[in-house]
Parts: sequence; C-alpha cells; structure tokens
Amino acid sequence: MVGSGQECGTRPERGGGTGSRQESPAVLAERWRAAPGEPTVRELGEIAAIQSFASVLPVSAERLLGPGDDAAVIAAPDARVVATSDSLIEGPDFRLELSTPYDLGWKLAAVNLADVAAMGARPTALIVSLGVPPELPVRALTELAEGLRDACLRFAPGCGVEGGDLATSPVITAVAAALGSLDGRAPVRRSGARPGDIVAVAGELGPAADGLRRLFAGERPAERPGERPDEQATESLADRSMRLQLRPEPPVAAGVLAAVAGATSMIDVSDGLALDAARVASASGVTFDLDPAVTDVLGAGEDHALLATFPAATELPTAFVHIGWVHPRGAEPLLLDGKPIAAAPGWDPFRDAGGALA
Repeated sequence: MVGSGQECGTRPERGGGTGSRQESPAVLAERWRAAPGEPTVRELGEIAAIQSFASVLPVSAERLLGPGDDAAVIAAPDARVVATSDSLIEGPDFRLELSTPYDLGWKLAAVNLADVAAMGARPTALIVSLGVPPELPVRALTELAEGLRDACLRFAPGCGVEGGDLATSPVITAVAAALGSLDGRAPVRRSGARPGDIVAVAGELGPAADGLRRLFAGERPAERPGERPDEQATESLADRSMRLQLRPEPPVAAGVLAAVAGATSMIDVSDGLALDAARVASASGVTFDLDPAVTDVLGAGEDHALLATFPAATELPTAFVHIGWVHPRGAEPLLLDGKPIAAAPGWDPFRDAGGALA
C-alpha cells in the first residue's frame, strides 16, 4: 500500500530526530501498553470492551438497523452498494513505535473511504473488525475509535461504523469493509479511459512518502496535540509530511465531483502514481503520457490521491489538476513526457514487505 516502496511496518533505520517535544519510539510503543492498574481487554471482557469502543463511533445516516443483532441493516438508496475492504496489520503495515492508536483508527478509515471515493461513490458505512492481544489497554481501543470517528467526520460526514468484530490476536490487526452509494450514477471504473482524455489528479502526491522516509530515519512529529491533525500555521513541512503518512487526508469528496463531471476512469493512488496509472492504462487498453512535472513523485503513494481521466472538453472539478494525456495503446501503458518508464516504481506487499522484514 505504500508507493514509496516501503510500508510503515518495515524496519526503520535509527537516527537522530529534530525538535525537543518529539516522542521517542519507546514512548510511542508504551501508548499501546497498559499502565499498572489500567484495565485491559482481558480484564474488561469482550462485551464491555466492545461497548467502550462502540460508544465513541459515529452513526451512519443510512442506518436502518444498527449494531445489536447479528448484522446491521444499511439503506441502499438506488438498490446498489459499493463495497470494499482494506486491512492494516502490525508489522507489514504499521509499527507500534511509529503509530498511535488514534493514528491507526484514522488511517483505517481513510484508506477505505478513499477506495469508495475512487468508484465515484459516497461512503455510507464502515464495518470494522479488530484482532488485539488480550493485554491491550481498553484506553487504546477507545483512542482507535476516536481516530475512526474523526476521519469519518472529516472526510465523509454521514458515514458511520455499523458493526464488526473483536477477537484475540498475537498482533494488532485492523480490518474495515466500507460501503458506499452511487446515488443513481454509474460507477467510475479503471477500464473507461479513452484516447484524447485528460489525466488529472486530486489531492497531494509526495508528502506521505517523504514522511515515511523521515520516520524511518528516526524523525518524529514535534507535536501531536490531542491526537488531532495539527493544522497550525506553524507546522513545519517535515512535521506535515510525517502527519500525512500517519494520518492520510484523501480527497474523498472529489470522487463524487469527478463522477458528476463525467470522469471516464479513476483509481485511489495508494501503491504509487506510476504503478497505479499503469494499472488504469492497462485496464483501459490505452497509454498514459504523464507530464514531466510529476517525475519526482512517480513512486509516491499513501497520500491516497485520486487519479482520474476526463474527456478533453471537460471543465475539471476544482480539486483536480491536469497531469497528462491518454493516447491509443502503444508498446507501453505508461510514458513520461513521451518516453517509456523503465520500470513503474510502486509497492507490492508480497515482494517488498517480505524482503524488508526478513
């Protein structure tokens, strides 16, 4: 899932940080451990732990029947449901010494909401299943729920968490399924790009990859006030890039705007701009020719930007920036300024995480 070639779970190099208010890896890891006398999931029990977690979560505007039975019931306004799922696993996807419980909840929501948006849909609900060690403090569960809540409120108001599961696991495993509504529109697929279309992107490319490099080099954000995204004018570029790696800000609302504007194809840029652009071009049977201005971010992922194509006469939605053109299929699915890219940089979890963790 990381376009920079590594996930937060791969082994970071140790180094010096900057700023006097940073939390060390050891301090961050302690936030996942129970202090003396602090209740754990084992002590509280499954039912009470779930109640503590659920009490923080937002409610879906499409809820017909919420948690309490074997399954929830969510309205499907136009008789269709967009469905996706993504997971974050301790080790290959995140590390306790880099991420807080709040970070994990936020990121779990963000990556799933971005996939719904990439179909041109409006997110309506999340189903969240967690596997946690029995000695995890209940506080960490609550903080994770706060991250889920705040990301839903930020990116998809009206989307709530409507059920899931809590199980024991030797490592923390967070899985979410996201549901969405097309509201009468056709889904925007990867296979619809046509020669002559504009290639455009909504959202930033590069900060999350830069943040990952900094985290792996031993840097930490100078402040994490209240675990909320630090949007102070004084936030440094370095701190911002690390924050966006830990808590992505996908342009979820831009997915619907793209669909309404007539987008012919779209994808969530999670594994790297070059790799994901090549995927769309291959699915569509065309060639993408990207502007040389994106050269430095070809391998950048985990910003969860939206890459889309539009007919040439389209007035691009405000969130989108023109970065290339679609041509008839040539020898390669992806070009940069008219020239082939030797190998599209990007993230393959089986290839890259396995080697990095060996």
